[in-house]
This record gives sequence, structure tokens and C-alpha cells, in this order.
Amino acid sequence: MTRDQLIQNIHQRNSFLCVGLDTDIEKIPAHLKIYDDPVFEFNRRIIDATRDHCVAYKLNTAFFESLGAKGWNTMQKTFSYIGTSHFTIADAKRGDIGNTCDMYAKAFFEEMKVDSITLAPYMGRDSVDPFLKYINKWSIILGLTSNPSTADFQLSKLGSGKPLYQEVISRAATWGNDGNTMFVVGATKAAMFGEIRNIIPDHFLLVPGVGAQGGSLPEVVKYGKNKDVGLLVNSSRGIIYASNGEDFEEKAHQEAKKLAIEMANLLR
Repeated sequence: MTRDQLIQNIHQRNSFLCVGLDTDIEKIPAHLKIYDDPVFEFNRRIIDATRDHCVAYKLNTAFFESLGAKGWNTMQKTFSYIGTSHFTIADAKRGDIGNTCDMYAKAFFEEMKVDSITLAPYMGRDSVDPFLKYINKWSIILGLTSNPSTADFQLSKLGSGKPLYQEVISRAATWGNDGNTMFVVGATKAAMFGEIRNIIPDHFLLVPGVGAQGGSLPEVVKYGKNKDVGLLVNSSRGIIYASNGEDFEEKAHQEAKKLAIEMANLLR
């Protein structure tokens, strides 16, 4: 999906919601266990219940990889079911030397046919370049995450006095462009969005941490929105586990709709 297509979808749906499919087989409703592939059945119903209110779906690959070969098959079926109408994200956080990343890129961009993949930039440019070779595919680079241990490395001050995460974002922004590179910035760090926008005013940001992790959507929009919106705000547990009963689809629909309405109001 191109940048223009993504922006168009955001304005058409008046939403920048990304639904996270962190599908744990232990948490899906019991009545789905009768299906040959209960995880896919759950995903399929969540997608049908939410697709009118979001512009993207993010699959956390760990939840599928933990199921072995069957999980990989489920992941591929899920991406195929989403189709091309929504931006797709493989939340895989890959990051290795070039020839290994060539294979990761092939797996997700050619075999899974996803639009984007999350990447850890610690090994430098040659761990990201293999993904940037693909046309109309996106590298989503970890910038400033929402977990409590952020201070261990990301907030550490360099000799220049600048925190490490700013140097990572500044350097990684030169590897690609705002049409093939995004950055992960946690919603719990909303006060730092202004500083990040000074570095990358035009890039899209993938923002986890709204909802269950305590991030504030109004603050994210206030400090992180740019002229093209420039945000994909992810909600996972708050939507997909809104109910663990037979009404889980309706509850997911309601939660996605509620977030989309809030987004529409904030965009006004």
C-alpha cells in the first residue's frame, strides 16, 4: 500500500485505528474451540466486526509462531482474509545482518504479502536495507517504546546530551523516506511526541499503548498528528478481548466504533 492510499483510507473512514490481533488461543471464547482452526475463526470474526472502523490490522507474530507450523498457516490465512483494503502489519520486530534479513523480507513481503513489518534497528542500517528494497512496502522501526524498561537504553543520554532514541530516529530516518519508513512510538510517551515530530515531521508513527496500557488518545493526537494525520494508533486487548463470551464480536465492534468516533472528533 502506498502512502497516498493509506492517507486516503484514513480520510475516507475518518479513522486512524489499527486493530491488533494478539490472538492467544487460551483467551478466545470457548465456543470457538470446536473449529479446526479456532484462532483463525476468532480472527475472521474480529475482522468482520471491526473493518468498517479501522484502517489497519497488526498481527503480533509471536502469538502465531508459538503454535508452530499450524500457527504460521493461520497467520497467512488471516493476512489473506484481511485483503488489500486495509494496511497490514507483521509485528515481528526482526533485526539481523543483511543476508538473514533478505530471508525475513522474502518471508513477510513475498510469502505473507504484508504491507509492513516492525524492525529493531540495533544492528544498524544493513539490518533494515533488505526491507527497503521492496516497492510499496514499509519498514516500521522501533523508535521509543511504551514498556517500563525504556530507560535502560532508549532514554540514555549520549555525549551530546541527546537521548539515544532521538539519535536512532534521526539516523534511521535517512535510510528510507516518509513513503516507506514509519516509527514505533508508545502512547505512554505522548509528552515526547513533540520532540519526535521536530526530527520526523512527515513520517507516520505506529502508536501502541492506548487503552489497556494507559496511553491517552487525545494527547497522542495533540502532540503527534501532522498535516496528513501521520498516525496509526493500535488497540489490541481493549478490542479483541472486550468479551470472552458469545457476544465477543458485538463487543469488539462497539469498542472499535467507540475509538473511531473519538478519533473522528479529534480530527475535527
